[in-house]
This record gives sequence, structure tokens and C-alpha cells, in this order.
Amino acid sequence: MADASRAAGSTPLTVCLLLEGSYPYITGGVSGWVQELIQALPDVRFSLLTISPRAGLVKRYTLPQNVVAHRDVVLTERHASRGGPTGGSPAFLEAVRLLHAGFASASAPDLEAVLSHMPVGYFPYTDAVREPAAWDMIVSSYQEHNPVYPFSEYFWSWKSSHDMVFRALGEETPPADLYHAVCTGYAGITGVAAKLRTGRPFLLTEHGLYHKEREMEIKRAQFVKGYQRDLWISMYAGISRLCYRHADLIVSLFEQNRRRQIALGAEEDKAIVIPNGIDIPRYSAVVREKREGFHVGLVGRVVPIKDIKTFILMAQIVAAAIPEARFWCIGPMDEDAAYSEECEALVRSLLLSDRFTFTGKTDVSAYYSFLDVLVLTSVREAQPLVILEAFAVGLPVVSTRVGNVPELLDYQDRFLASPRDAGALAQAVKGIHDRPEDVAELAAKNRQKVHRFYDKSRVFGQYGEIYRRLAAGGGPWRA
Repeated sequence: MADASRAAGSTPLTVCLLLEGSYPYITGGVSGWVQELIQALPDVRFSLLTISPRAGLVKRYTLPQNVVAHRDVVLTERHASRGGPTGGSPAFLEAVRLLHAGFASASAPDLEAVLSHMPVGYFPYTDAVREPAAWDMIVSSYQEHNPVYPFSEYFWSWKSSHDMVFRALGEETPPADLYHAVCTGYAGITGVAAKLRTGRPFLLTEHGLYHKEREMEIKRAQFVKGYQRDLWISMYAGISRLCYRHADLIVSLFEQNRRRQIALGAEEDKAIVIPNGIDIPRYSAVVREKREGFHVGLVGRVVPIKDIKTFILMAQIVAAAIPEARFWCIGPMDEDAAYSEECEALVRSLLLSDRFTFTGKTDVSAYYSFLDVLVLTSVREAQPLVILEAFAVGLPVVSTRVGNVPELLDYQDRFLASPRDAGALAQAVKGIHDRPEDVAELAAKNRQKVHRFYDKSRVFGQYGEIYRRLAAGGGPWRA
């Protein structure tokens, strides 16, 4: 276990983790990573400030003993505002106007000016309709950018976006030696505000790129129209620029994302790569035992982002070519019940029920022991842990071209397909079935790779060292 505590006899480090829409309420790669990070650093005390879309979510993880505090902030809930802006409303609104100008010009806006007028606990929910200057600002922006659509639609989009940003900025953060956000967005901007108010270091880790993920969602949303779409997209990009500007260190999982962060304003000497890591001994200990038939598995939550429906369509194509093929969807089904039901209905409609199994949440190691190929059909990923696990087991992988996957698969087109291309995925799976002699050599190569670069004890040990150095005012950092 890595030791990130201070010198013997001193108070242990306290790290405030800032989390949005993930741990401990949602299972998945980021949440699992957070749980393992906390467990790997038992000498660090963690406080959690989680940001959720609604109240009443059920914890999906048992918090480790070194989590000393947890507070959940429901972003859409209105809290009573304490007091008003420091220096009066005109100065505050001018700082907000300049913040808008920074977002619009694709620069890193001046958040310090806004926070200098915004004490903790002040949430300007009603200022947009109470203050004439604020109202004039909204009307002017509408007339300039969005005159085709009704003002009411623009106003509520504007107000919703601003209420959530100011809810995050006005939130009181727990005392800590440093603040560590696991995305930009509202968690990241909360970390920036904590740094500017307390002077403590701010560490940012991005598994994916938050602003790009939100942009994809906004462009697909039918209810976001005209300039409203641009408003939300520019806001999320601006928040990322703010986070990059103020972070003392920025960690990404792979070099391509690091370069994208730098392009959006991250300082090159503060942007580093630390990949995902897995429990090498656990997965290396899996004993592979060939079962009768040809077994194709997907490990992941049954949710739209994993595109389970494409896996099912691929299964239909493979089943027609390989009669002995069996298909396993291995992962929890309770996160999106409606989508899970649609997937089960699709299996029935394609007459695959006798060869397709949804396992629900289970121990994946039992399935890694007999699967012949692992398939990933996600429409968006960063650096999937399931591919690293498959490598450690000695299992070949077929995947969509998402995130860091092409690099993990050595850019071999025979194992890669575009998202939602069930035919190309099926062709890749059939290639593995038809050329079993390639699998042993490939498995040995991938095992070597994962042992060398993706051991989680080494990965989390690096975070322990980062915590210690940041808390002590250390640097510089090397990419």
C-alpha cells in the first residue's frame, strides 16, 4: 500500500474528492476507480463532496473506513441564500458580464472577480429577474444571439445554466489539505472555487473529457434549440478552460486526451498522463478453461452508452455464421430499467433467447475463465478497464474505436469497428473464431503490456506521491 501521509506523528493528509454523477451512487469505471483509489491509500483521510442530479440516490458502494465525511449536493435544488454579493449587486453583475465575455471569446474567464463578490452561501437565484442590469443583460444577449426562438425558451435555458454554475460556486467545501476533482464540469469548478478561497492546491483528473461528452449529449438533444445549444456548449468548454487554468496538476489517462487538454489551455508542464490500473494478481490468477462452443462476452452496465443493442445485433450476425456461438452480457441491469427491458425484448424478437444470457451483476472472473472473445460496443469510453482485465486474463478483444481503445489494440483494424457498426464487429469476432492460432501469440503480448504499464498498485502509488508533493507545495511536474 502506498503511504501518502506526512512524517511520522503528524496529522494525516486530508483530501477532498469532488465527484459529479458517479461515486458512490453509480457503478462503472470512474466510480470503481475512486473506490480503489481510496482503498489503496489507507493513510489518507478522504472527505467526499458529491454532486448529484436529484436527491435520494442509493449508495452503490460501501464507503471505506478512511472516508471521514460525505456531503451530497443536489445541483438542481434551491438552497436559501445567505446575504448578498460583497460590494453590492452592480459590482457583482459587472464581474458576471466579464465572465460571459470570457466564455464567448473562448478564453479562460476571470473567475476571481466573480468570487470576490460572491461569499460562500450566496446563491443569486433571483438576481436575474430582480436586478434591472441583469435583466438587460439577458434581453440583450437574446436579441443578439437567439431572436428566432421564443424569449421564454431562451430565458429558462439561460437561468438554468447559471443557477447550476452559481450553485456550485456558492457551495461550502469541506476543509482539506488539497482538493481533487475527478472531472471538470460542476465538480471541477467547485474545486477551482475552493482553491481560490482557501489557497489549497487543486488537482484535476479526467478519465474522459467532460466538455466533449456534454457537447455530444447537447447536440443529440431535440429540446435544445438555436443559440441555447451554443450557450450550453460554450459554458461547458469555458468551465473546462477555467479548471485547466487553475489546476496545480492535470492528469489524463492517455496522451491523446492530454494533448486535447493542452489545446484548450492546460499548461504543458502541468499536464501529465497516469493510465488506469487493474489488480494484476487477481486477473492473472484466472485459470482459462475451454468450454464447448464459442463464447462471446460483453462486460459492462446495461445502459445506452455501452450500446448493448449493437452487441445484440452483432450476436444475430455471428450466430448465423457460427451455430455454436453463445453470448453473455455481463453486468448490472438496474441503472436504466427501461433500456434493459428494451434490450431483453430485442433478444427475444431476434430469436436469440436460447443462446443469449444477461447475467446481472456478478463476478466477472468466472466468465473470463471460459470466454473466447471480449467485445466492447460502447459509443464513448476513455480507457476501458475491461480491456485491461481481458489482457491480464489472456482474452482477445474486439471493440469500437473509442477513446484510448485503438492504441490499446495496437491500431489493428481487424479488431476495431466504428461505433454502432454491428456488421464490422461481427466480422472481427468471426476472424478470431476462424484463426485461433493467432490468439495465443496475441494473448502473451497483451499480458506483457498490461503487467508493464497498468498495475494499479503502481498507479495509485503515483497518486499518493502527488498528494504528498502538492500538499507540501511541490513541483515541477514532468509530462
